[in-house]
Amino acid sequence: MTQPLNDSETARWTAWKRANEAVLAAVAQEIHRAAGLSEADFAVLSRVIENGDGRMPQQDLGDMLGWKRPRLSRQLSRMTERGLVRREDGHGRRMLIAATADGRAALAEARPAHARAVRRALLAHTLAPGSDAFWEVIQEISSAPGVTD
Repeated sequence: MTQPLNDSETARWTAWKRANEAVLAAVAQEIHRAAGLSEADFAVLSRVIENGDGRMPQQDLGDMLGWKRPRLSRQLSRMTERGLVRREDGHGRRMLIAATADGRAALAEARPAHARAVRRALLAHTLAPGSDAFWEVIQEISSAPGVTD
């Protein structure tokens, strides 16, 4: 039987969770302040615009985000209502998601805020000597089988 985490392991796990949450919250807040986008808005727009050249099949977007169909559909409905994306008929029964001019403008406003926040909340703390080992471990964890975006 696997033993529970010891005190040291628990402290590291807790610190990891808190650090992760703090960085993600700082980035989300900066993006929202700069462009009025939620984390989900930013995720959708960045995938559609940067990976799909402004348009991609809804199924591919869902796969890329790792979202189930109901979650993606609700998010796209909210974004459509706000004029950030539109749905278009694709080949066969495929639905395409296209970024609107407003969606492109919002992402353009959000990108510099995203970079500032990542640098301030994360990278500024990990530039010390020896931090390469930290990033090597992070890369190893993130590329392990079963780990997704």
